[in-house]
Amino acid sequence: MIDSRAVIDPKAKVAEGVEVGPWSYIGPEVEIGPGSIIHSHVVIKGPTRIGKNNRIFQFASVGEDCQDKKYQGEPTRLEIGDNNIIREGCTIHRGTVQDNSVTIIGNNNLFMAYVHVGHDSVIEDDCIFANNAAIAGHVKVGRGAILGGYTTVHQFCLVGAYSMSAAHTAVFKDMPAFVMVSGNPAEAHGMNFEGMRRRQYSPELIKILRQAYKVVYRQGLTLDEALAKLLVLEKGYAEVSVFIKSLQASTRGITR
Repeated sequence: MIDSRAVIDPKAKVAEGVEVGPWSYIGPEVEIGPGSIIHSHVVIKGPTRIGKNNRIFQFASVGEDCQDKKYQGEPTRLEIGDNNIIREGCTIHRGTVQDNSVTIIGNNNLFMAYVHVGHDSVIEDDCIFANNAAIAGHVKVGRGAILGGYTTVHQFCLVGAYSMSAAHTAVFKDMPAFVMVSGNPAEAHGMNFEGMRRRQYSPELIKILRQAYKVVYRQGLTLDEALAKLLVLEKGYAEVSVFIKSLQASTRGITR
């Protein structure tokens, strides 16, 4: 299962049954869980922990030192969950001591070719990053978010759960949950209602979320004023709570 031309450091922990292709390098302090497939020409450095059933394609660089000029070789980490697909040429960097010293990727994510994940970022589950999407350091990406091809996200931004960006979008402010954005700089263009229908949200729930969007984006209110009105709309709907919390968590201002 491990090609004889691969280089695996003796201090690496590679589970039984993991496939490693030719000319790949797995460094010390790397742990790879069962069922994972590492294709040819992949570089994985540590400290990095990779869960089970992940697939990493050729020329990906995983767990490398970050590109922050303040980084001076301190011991930092990368943690990757289960069932992720990391396609050709992706780059995923470890954290820095200026943050929590760790970059975290959850489960069931798809990173298409040439995606970049910057240091100290946190990506939850079920996200899709299309080709050449790039997030800078300290970015947090919520569950189910989709970044279109060539999307760029400024450091410290929040990308809300189930939000979506169009191709070639430049994100400089926080993206609230469920909201669709596009442009440079990014502007909001409604909510991802098609995604909601695919997730089998009820027509009533979609109507409530549509109303919530209009409160924030169509009534000329300040964010604090909008939040006060949204609390009335919440009515125990968990998804509306997700939208509200993404607004409350914003520190850079929301994409308008």
